[in-house]
Amino acid sequence: MPKMGESITEATIISWSKSIGDRIDEDETLLEIATDKVDSDLPSPFKGKVVKILFEEGDTVAVGAVIAIIEIEEGAHDRESSDGHVVQIEQEEKTVKSPPVPAISLEARPSSSKRFYSPLVRTIAELEQLSITELDTIKGTGADGRVSKKDVVAYVQKKSLQADKSEINYMPLAESGETSKSSYSGEVEIIEMDRMRRLIADHMVRSKHTAPHVTSFLEIDVTNLVEWRNRIKDTFLSNYREKITFTPIFLEAIVRAIQDFPGVNASVEGHKMILKKYINVGMATATPSGNLIVPVLKNADQMSLQDIVRSVNDLSQRARTGRLQPQEVQDGTFTLTNVGTFGNTMGTPIINQPQVAILSTGAIKKKPAVVETEQGDQIVVRQFMFLSLSYDHRIVDGALGGQFLRRVGDYLENFDIQRTI
Repeated sequence: MPKMGESITEATIISWSKSIGDRIDEDETLLEIATDKVDSDLPSPFKGKVVKILFEEGDTVAVGAVIAIIEIEEGAHDRESSDGHVVQIEQEEKTVKSPPVPAISLEARPSSSKRFYSPLVRTIAELEQLSITELDTIKGTGADGRVSKKDVVAYVQKKSLQADKSEINYMPLAESGETSKSSYSGEVEIIEMDRMRRLIADHMVRSKHTAPHVTSFLEIDVTNLVEWRNRIKDTFLSNYREKITFTPIFLEAIVRAIQDFPGVNASVEGHKMILKKYINVGMATATPSGNLIVPVLKNADQMSLQDIVRSVNDLSQRARTGRLQPQEVQDGTFTLTNVGTFGNTMGTPIINQPQVAILSTGAIKKKPAVVETEQGDQIVVRQFMFLSLSYDHRIVDGALGGQFLRRVGDYLENFDIQRTI
């Protein structure tokens, strides 16, 4: 199972495209996998024959675990795959003695006990204050009895219910976890979360458990920006065959502000602050199903506004049609979420771990404002919007968060209305 990003520790096998005994070409899809970021096809690094499949559909597999054995031609040797994953050529001891077989294999560490626990399971256990000894008592439903995220979450929920029963008198829940009908008044519809919604829910809860959130707000006058965009949008479309929305302009201002205040372009590991020298800005995008996905503009500080427009339009369109690649939703260092798209005035976004800050942009609305003129103060109509920045108070204090937010606002308020494209 290849590593899909710095925060990805495991993936779920959705379906196998090949069966044991099938021939497969190099780069042909071997299976479809899913992470909390994206569903994607995993190509075979070699041409050969599938001789062993080690996990079933629905299994959650740790990064580094060997998931299949492929028989290849004689003379193959160790090499690095085209996508950078380490590929090891191994000799299958019993089933396949010749020719050699390859398997994608990265780091996979067992615990101090003899059972393997993925980093995600360990993280949940730490948050819920479960010891290794207690983990060892959980019955695993994964391959070879491995404890999966589902197992440890179910254990924690059952433990919590048992604690509640000992303290209060209440209507018990069914074994399946569904609330009995008598717990509701009136007609209800119970809808099981789909896989993506469950992953998003878990990701948001972990973020709140991990980072103490603080949110700062700023109202800014973006009249110049709005007038400039309205004036050049047709020319921009004609010249570059791309529609220019406000999102690329917001992203450009964020990148400039990060360069001024790099402390928000970071992550936390224990008591260490990891400052990122690269600027990869994610943009939260709503899908037709109602879920969110965050494609990432890599090295956004090296992009012109035209480049940002192209990337935003391309990533947004493919995000909505489910055609993003795994590498396009990983390694983000900062995130923008534009709640103004839905007509919202402002929001208090949840940080996209392992990042330490996320900026929300609200709807642009006309408001009366007092401006100074040579004839004195006058009331005029201007275009205003709210910015809100949520940040991790472990390493981003109020001064840094407030200064960064103010700098983004300055770049947008002082937008050059004479700017050429």
